[in-house]
Amino acid sequence: MSTFNDHKYCVSLTSYARIPTRTVWVGNIPMGSQHPIRIQSMIAVPTMDTKACVEEIIQLADAGCDYARLTTQNLREAKNLKEIKQSLRNKGYKIPLIADVHFNPVIAETAARIVEKVRINPGNYVDKKTGKTDYSHNDYYRGTNKIREHLSALVNICKKHGTALRIGTNHGSLSDRIMSRYGDTPRGMVESAMEYLRICRSLDFHNIVLSMKSSNTRIMVQSTRLLVNQMLKEGMDYPLHLGVTEAGEGEDGRIKSAVGIGALLEDGIGDTIRVSLTEDPVYEIPVAKMLIERYHKRAQTYTDTPDEKIYFNPFSYQRRISNKVKNIGSNQVPVVFTSNPQKIDAFSGISFILVKNDQLSDNLINKLKENPLSVLIIESSQPHGIIDFRQLFFKLADHNCNAPVIIKRSYADLGKERLIVHSAADFGGMFIDGLGDGIWIETEGKHEQSFIESLSLGILQASRTRFSKTEYIACPSCGRTLFNIQETLKRVREKTGHLKNLKIGVMGCVVNGPGEMADADYGYVGSGPGKITLYKGKNIVRKNITEEKAVDELIRLIKENDDWQ
Repeated sequence: MSTFNDHKYCVSLTSYARIPTRTVWVGNIPMGSQHPIRIQSMIAVPTMDTKACVEEIIQLADAGCDYARLTTQNLREAKNLKEIKQSLRNKGYKIPLIADVHFNPVIAETAARIVEKVRINPGNYVDKKTGKTDYSHNDYYRGTNKIREHLSALVNICKKHGTALRIGTNHGSLSDRIMSRYGDTPRGMVESAMEYLRICRSLDFHNIVLSMKSSNTRIMVQSTRLLVNQMLKEGMDYPLHLGVTEAGEGEDGRIKSAVGIGALLEDGIGDTIRVSLTEDPVYEIPVAKMLIERYHKRAQTYTDTPDEKIYFNPFSYQRRISNKVKNIGSNQVPVVFTSNPQKIDAFSGISFILVKNDQLSDNLINKLKENPLSVLIIESSQPHGIIDFRQLFFKLADHNCNAPVIIKRSYADLGKERLIVHSAADFGGMFIDGLGDGIWIETEGKHEQSFIESLSLGILQASRTRFSKTEYIACPSCGRTLFNIQETLKRVREKTGHLKNLKIGVMGCVVNGPGEMADADYGYVGSGPGKITLYKGKNIVRKNITEEKAVDELIRLIKENDDWQ
């Protein structure tokens, strides 16, 4: 493993602390700095349905949601935010509201006079999808000047009304101009946001939150770390919103969200989170609580070590080089243990060595190097186990020891849902960073082995290191959704759940849908009321299918391409 030193404070080997940020006020609830990590969600009903919006927001607030977001697609919806807000206030609810705006600066400017925060997407706020791929130097910077013109108007309104602004980049909706220079990359996502952030700072506006969202957990983690690194280089300290888009539902949706969000929270990054599930929004709140409760009382031991060496690139995936020992290590997929491997016949002949951080001596490392059939099992009982695990991996790297490593954690006192969330957060970041040749979740017999195996495989799939089942990229419902996405996802899953190593996108609308499912094999996207468009990869293959026939047409498309097993 070679060292990587240009990481600033986006990850740490020796300490844990939340990345220091400024405080940003969203209505009466501050975020950032040393304030608690805040929870937010997005309502699923149309914004023009005032009564339904109010009822759903009250449900969220009562469940513990700090901020509620509403899709705001046109001026009528923007103006109706006033009715929603007033109705909530009349009922005694002061939960801050956030308008989610795409494509139209005038809508954002209207909403900013009413609600406590506005989210804009730099990929489509000013820049439009034109299909242009070749931008001259002058063309590129003319686009930047156009952004300044429109953004200045919004910033002035935000200043006047005390409105916060989220600059929310989505991997699936980078502008053609950014794509022409950076491609569909974490660097492109960061630069898309930094353009807007630099303009805001030049206008002396700082009530800003940022986010880097993707349905791909690696990209979500890497781009957020890269953003933190870039802000620190430029002397900025704005709070971060974390979320994995289109995570899906059920166990898979919880695992995927916890892997991405948890990996960053373990690095001390994140000031507000949204768990996106293709379920009723109120079910997102308990999952978010399970994620952030781990950090409320965690001891902060931040150490300023700018020359600290790490042995992985936090901005780009590369798996640690390890020896091949039977079916463990090297370029083989990570293995899953549900019981002691020394008692499993398939692993006879392998020398398994279990250690904790302070037990990995130079003498033991030399023995590992001398025995080609040795596999190390590392374990930590610390709340911030990722520090222990990184130190163990880096100690091996210091001694040029390439023994395969199984990561183990014990959870004897957790129920099923909390186990899902905690284990995904603990293991996800390690595998996203290419560290680990196997996973061992120990529950001392509290949970059945079949569940532990399913959970372990789910974590590996969510961290994109081992694909063992169909992956569903599915958005949570919102006011833009053009069909019942929860029921549709269930129908698609029932029909296709037996397929192996396929990715299927089920997306409610075209705002982020086609982009976020860009690496999916097949896509099912709402294109109008009751109408569906089907994709093969990035290409549209069938348009405006009626909703009643669309699932059957999706299955026919999969069979036509010989992907039905």
